[in-house]
Amino acid sequence: MTRTHTRTAARSAWRNWAGNVTARPARVVSPASAEELTEALREAARDGLRVKAAGTGHSFNATAATDGVLIRPDLLTGIREIDRAAGTVTVEAGTPLRRLNTALAREGLSLTNMGDIMEQTVAGATSTGTHGTGRDSASIAAQIRALEIVTADGTLLRCSAEENPDVFAVARIGLGALGVVSALTFAVEPVFLLTAREEPMTFDRVTAEFDQHVAENEHFEFYWFPHTGNCNTKRNNRSSGPAAPPGRVGGWVDDEFLSNGAFQVACSLGRAVPAVIPAIARISSRALSARTYTDLPYKVFTSPRRVRFVEMEYALPREAAVGALREVKAMIERSPLKVSFPVEIRTAPSDDIALSTASGRESTYIAVHLYRGTPYRSYFTAVERIMTAHGGRPHWGKIHTRDAEYLSEVYPRFGEFTALRDRLDPGRLFGNDYLRRVLGD
Repeated sequence: MTRTHTRTAARSAWRNWAGNVTARPARVVSPASAEELTEALREAARDGLRVKAAGTGHSFNATAATDGVLIRPDLLTGIREIDRAAGTVTVEAGTPLRRLNTALAREGLSLTNMGDIMEQTVAGATSTGTHGTGRDSASIAAQIRALEIVTADGTLLRCSAEENPDVFAVARIGLGALGVVSALTFAVEPVFLLTAREEPMTFDRVTAEFDQHVAENEHFEFYWFPHTGNCNTKRNNRSSGPAAPPGRVGGWVDDEFLSNGAFQVACSLGRAVPAVIPAIARISSRALSARTYTDLPYKVFTSPRRVRFVEMEYALPREAAVGALREVKAMIERSPLKVSFPVEIRTAPSDDIALSTASGRESTYIAVHLYRGTPYRSYFTAVERIMTAHGGRPHWGKIHTRDAEYLSEVYPRFGEFTALRDRLDPGRLFGNDYLRRVLGD
C-alpha cells in the first residue's frame, strides 16, 4: 500500500452533508484498490481501531461515524467492466452515481430506476437502501447482481445469487455492518426515454386517487405542502420519444430559481420568523406550474438539491399509507408546528433483501424534512409516532429513534441479518453507536 497517498492522520472533524452529524476519526484512509482496502482493515484490527466507510455523507444519522479509521472511497472509482450479453456493469464502490449514470448513457445503457439525487457513491446509496419511486422497479440495491466485500478478517468475499448466496441475500443493504464494499455489479438495460408529467393537484384528490395513480404509472410520486391543501404530482413513464427536455430558461426557473434559490430564501426567512411559514407555503405551493418533458432516465428521476435539510422517512405497508398521511396532516393542523418543507410520498414494490424497507411487502414512503438548523425533534417525533403505529420501517440512512427491539418486530428476516453479522464480524470491527442501537450488541 502506498501509504503516503492513501493514509492521513486525523482528528479534525468529519461532517455529513446536512451538518447534523460530526465525528473525529483517528485516521483517514483512501485505498485505491481492494488490496489496499484489505490492508487498511488489517492494520485497523491490529491497532484496535474500529472502521467505518463514508461516501459523500448524505445519510442524516451516524451510520458512518467513527472515532477509529474512516475509509474514504474517493480513489475506488470507475467502471471495471460492462457485460452487454449479461446486461450488467461492474463498478468500483466509491463511484458517484452521477458519474455512473453519465458513463452508462455514453454507452447507450441505463439503470432501471433511481433515487431523486445522484450525489451519493454507489456503495453508500445501496448500503442504506436508497430508493426512488416505482410500481414495478425497486430500489438501487435491488438492481445489484453481485458484490465484492472485504470482511473483518481481511477476506475479499464475492457474492451473488450463485456465489455465497446467503451473504448476497443480506449484504445488498448491509448498513456498513458486514464489511466494506469494494465493488458492485448492477443490472443495466439499453437506454430509454422517460416522459415526466408534473401537475398540481389538491391533497383530497391525490389521496382519493392514490391507488389509481400508482397502478396507471410506472413511477408516481407527490409532494404535499403543509398548511395548505395543495400538492405537486409527478408521473414518469417510458416514451418512444423524441427527447424534449425542459427549455433552458423554463428549466432554470423551475429547478434552480424556484426549487433552490427562492426556496432557500423562503426557508431562511421561515427559520428566522416561523409565523410566516404558512403564508410562504401557500405561495410556494402555487408557484410550480404543470409541465411535461421527455429525457434520459437519470435526468428525469433526479433533481438538484442545493437547499440543505434534515430528513426522516418511513416505509409503510401500501394499504396503510394514505390513512397515515391524513393523520400527519391532521396532526400538523391542530399543532403549533410550522413546517417549511413539503412532505414527499413515493412507492416501491416488494423485494427480497433482508433489511430492505420494502422487504416482503409493497411499500409507500412518507418523508418529512426541515431546513437545516431548524429544531426538528417535535415534528419528527410526532410523525414517527404515527408511522410506528402502522408498522413503519425507518429509512436506514435518515433520522429516527427506533432500536433493535422494534426493528426485529417489523423485519421478519432481522435475525438472518444479525446472524450473518455475528459470523462475518464477531468482534464488531465495523461497529459504532448507531449500529449498536439498531442491530443490538
